[in-house]
Amino acid sequence: MAYQHISIPESGEKISVVDGRLSVPDNPILGYIEGDGIGPDITRACLRVWDAAIEKAYDGRRRVHWCEIFMGEKASDTYDGDYFPAESLAALRDLTVSIKGPLTTPVGGGFRSLNVSLRQELDLYACVRPVRYYEGVPSPLREPEKVDVVIFRENTEDVYAGIEFASRSAENRKLERFLRDEMGVDFFEDAGLAIKPISPFGTRRLVRKAIRYAIENQRESVCLVHKGNIMKYTEGAFRNWGYELAREEFAEHTVSEEDLYRRHGGKRPPGKVVIKDRIADIIFQLMLLRPSEFDVLATMNLNGDYLSDAVAAEVGGIGIAPGANMADHVAVFEATHGTAPKYANLDKVNPGSLLFSGVMMLEYIGWKEAADLITHAYPEVVKRGVVTYDFARLMEGASEVSTSAFADAIIDQINGLDVESKRQERLSAIERERSAREAWHASDPHGAMEASGRRPHTVRDIMTGPPISVDPAANVRDAMQLMRENGISSVLVTPGDGGEWGIMTQRDIVSRIVHARRSPGRVRVEDIATRPLITVPIDMSLYDCSSTMLASKVRRVVVMGTDSPIGIVSDTDIFETVNEFGWTTEDI
Repeated sequence: MAYQHISIPESGEKISVVDGRLSVPDNPILGYIEGDGIGPDITRACLRVWDAAIEKAYDGRRRVHWCEIFMGEKASDTYDGDYFPAESLAALRDLTVSIKGPLTTPVGGGFRSLNVSLRQELDLYACVRPVRYYEGVPSPLREPEKVDVVIFRENTEDVYAGIEFASRSAENRKLERFLRDEMGVDFFEDAGLAIKPISPFGTRRLVRKAIRYAIENQRESVCLVHKGNIMKYTEGAFRNWGYELAREEFAEHTVSEEDLYRRHGGKRPPGKVVIKDRIADIIFQLMLLRPSEFDVLATMNLNGDYLSDAVAAEVGGIGIAPGANMADHVAVFEATHGTAPKYANLDKVNPGSLLFSGVMMLEYIGWKEAADLITHAYPEVVKRGVVTYDFARLMEGASEVSTSAFADAIIDQINGLDVESKRQERLSAIERERSAREAWHASDPHGAMEASGRRPHTVRDIMTGPPISVDPAANVRDAMQLMRENGISSVLVTPGDGGEWGIMTQRDIVSRIVHARRSPGRVRVEDIATRPLITVPIDMSLYDCSSTMLASKVRRVVVMGTDSPIGIVSDTDIFETVNEFGWTTEDI
C-alpha cells in the first residue's frame, strides 16, 4: 500500500502471520506513535532503551526498524486537522505490532476518545495489563513483591459498548415504554438507560487468549472475575462460558479449582493451569490480602478497568503500569497513563509505563532475551535511588533525574548486567513461593479454599464427578460392591432400551431389595433403578437446585453435560457447603 505521510523503512521486513502464528524476521518493522503531551519525551527515551537492549541481547543479529505512525495532535498537524487518519489505521494493521504514547481526545472530535476508537476500528478486543512489583519502587503494601498478575480485560462489550440513552430523550422514552409495558420492568422515572451486552463470542475469545497466555508462560491459574451472583445472565454467563471454553478447548492443559481440591488434594497437577472464578468485590480485597493466590485474571470491561488501575496502585502506580490492546494477532502496546500536558517537553516524567509496554512488545514477538535485560536492569537503577521526580518525592536520599537521564542510567545498567543470574534468582523465588503455597493447599484444603476467597454458587462448584455408571443388565450385588469400593452412595445406570439414564441408590437397596426380601445376586440393576433422572444444568444456582430437589422429592440430582451426566449433587453436599461457607441473600 502507498502511504501519503507514512514512510515504511525499506531496510526492514514486515511481520506476517503463518498458520495462525506470528512470523517475526530478525529485522522487523514495528510501528510507533509518539503520542501527545509527554508522549514525545517518553517515546524518545524508550526507543533508545529498547534499541540498546536488543543490541546487547543479540549483538547486532537482530534489529528493529521503527516506522512512525501519526495519531492525535501530531496527526492533526500533518493531516489537515484529522486526529485519526485512515492511513494510520491501515499502517497499524499492515505492520501488525506497534506501540504508542498517550493520546489526547479533541473536543468535539466526533468520538468518545482516540483510544476507544482505535480499539473499535481494529477490533482490539483484549486489553492486557501485567502488574508486578519491581524492587525499590515505592509501594503502600507491606509485601508488594507478592503482586504478579496479568489482567485480560474484554475491550468491546459491557457498559463500555456505549449503548445508552439520555434521560427524557425520545430514544429513552421509547425504550422506557418497551421495558415497562412489554417486559414488566419497574424503575424510577426519568432514569438514564444503558444496555450491557455480554456475548458468548466476546467472552470466549477473551478467555481463550488468557488461557493460551497462561499455558505459554507457565502461569499457575486463570481466574474469571464477575458479579454473577447478582447479574446472572451477563456476568454470570461470562463465568459459565469461560468454564465451558476451558473444558471444550483446553481439557488437556487445565483443571478446575473444584477438581484441584476434590481429586488432587489441593496440589496442582504438573503443567496444568487451574481455572477458577471470584466475585468482583471479593477479588479487590484478595488482591490486597492474598495477591499471590492469583496469576492471570480474565474480566469483563468495567471490572477490568477498575481492577487494572487499582492493582497498579499497589506496586507503584499507573505511571509504571504497562498495557496492550490486542486482536488475534494485531497488537498495539501503549502507555496506560494520560498525556500530562503541564509536563510536556520538560524531560521530567517517568517513562516506566511505556518502557514496560515495550518489554511486553518484545516478549510478544518472541525476543524475551532483550525484554529480560530491561526487566532486570530497571530495579537495579531504582534501588540506587536514580529516579524521576514522581519516585524521588517518595524516597529518602533519592537522586532526581530527567527522563532522558533515567534512560541513560537504564542503558548503562543493561550493558553491565549479568542477566542470567538475575533471571535464575527470580525463577527460584517464584518456585519457592509456589511450593510453599501448594504445600499449604495440600495440608489444609478447606482453609486454603476459604482464605483464597472461593465461595460456591452453582452446582458446578460442589458436584461430585464424574459419576460411576453400570450396565442395566448387571446384578445388584456387583453394583453394591462397586459402590462400596468407591465409597459412593449411588451409581448411574446407562440407558437401556428406553434410551433414558437411571440411578440406583442405597435407599433403593434398602427399600427394593432388603425390605422386599429379594436376593441382590438375582436382581438386575434395571429392575430397581429409578428412571428418568432428575437432572439440572451445570450453571444452576444452589438455591434453584435445592428448589428442584424439594419439588421432585429427591435427595440428589444429576448434573448434565452436553449429552451425558457429568456429576451428582446431594442434599448432603448442599448442607456441607452452607455449613462451611455460610449463606446470604446474595447467594440467591
